[in-house]
Amino acid sequence: MSETVIEVRGLRNQFGAQVVHENLDLDVRRGEIIGVVGGSGSGKSVLLRSIIGLNRPRAGRVQLFGEDMGSLGGERRAAIEQRCGVLFQNGALFSSLTVAENVAVPLVERHGLPRTLIDRLAALKIGLAGLPPEAGAKFPSELSGGMVKRAALARALALDPDILFLDEPTAGLDPIGAAAFDQLILTLRDSLGLTVFLITHDLDTLYTICDRVAVLANKRVLINAPLAEVERQDEPWIRDYFQGPRGRAAEHAAVAAKRN
Repeated sequence: MSETVIEVRGLRNQFGAQVVHENLDLDVRRGEIIGVVGGSGSGKSVLLRSIIGLNRPRAGRVQLFGEDMGSLGGERRAAIEQRCGVLFQNGALFSSLTVAENVAVPLVERHGLPRTLIDRLAALKIGLAGLPPEAGAKFPSELSGGMVKRAALARALALDPDILFLDEPTAGLDPIGAAAFDQLILTLRDSLGLTVFLITHDLDTLYTICDRVAVLANKRVLINAPLAEVERQDEPWIRDYFQGPRGRAAEHAAVAAKRN
């Protein structure tokens, strides 16, 4: 068993009278790519925000690297947060800054490095994200949807994180762009030793790069297991999602790709 780097126990999230999560448990192991799926309103993004500290749960515990985030503050909490990189659903780039300036923001905030070194590090992260060097001088409005995703990924990689959180990273991309982004994530995981927490609706992504899949339903995690095991669950949402025409097509495509 690999080390558990994210441990969620008894999580409860509630907004007014609406209970989103109740007694939710989840483990994420070092070095794996875990895909988080669920129907609309199941609280996938709320779960991500609870783990990274942007949402305070009503009850339960979130541990990162063995540290209880609810009891940490100051420098210790900042040190743990620095080990996490986040790509938000729509990129969340600063529109008034260039790509290079966006990527440099975490470096400026966290480190007292010389500006020349910050610029070199930003250029390195832009290259890691698969963007050409000239993209650094462009503003987000000058980029295609796929380039915005990669620019946001470069910023998420700025502080050399151990865990990468991705919220719908292939949403809005064409099939070729989505497939290329999937392969980029796989390459980064393998080369940098990242752990990847991935929210997605993309069945191709689930079958192509995910080691395990966590299914959110009924306010909790129904199952967190390899896809072959998830598919065997006799639960209506899982059956409709994975055993429908699109699910079967994605599975067959992934099998064919592995044979080639």
